[in-house]
Amino acid sequence: MSDIKARAQGLSPDTAARDIQRVVEQTGNIYESLAVVSRRARQLAVDLKHELDQKLEEFAEVTDTIEEVVENKEQIEISKFYEKLPNPVLIAMREFLDDELYSRYNERREEDEDDL
Repeated sequence: MSDIKARAQGLSPDTAARDIQRVVEQTGNIYESLAVVSRRARQLAVDLKHELDQKLEEFAEVTDTIEEVVENKEQIEISKFYEKLPNPVLIAMREFLDDELYSRYNERREEDEDDL
């Protein structure tokens, strides 16, 4: 996971226009390209959320009353770091354009084709 964060550090959190021809290059179809990017973005979002939850769990304190709110500077810094990371879609698009993603079609099994 730290590899993802390291690559995302240099990535601008702002959206930018993309060259459609470059996005379509690998798959030949814009919809297929966007499907690959969106699947990867979903994976990244889940992984980052899981990692953040694990780090914040270290600071969790069980209290009997809701009124007791304890602020922890380390917890706030960790949250701010994850907030500053670019959107998972931007990270996934960068990976896709840098040819770091691999996609393929699943082959249908013969018995599935016989049922049709």
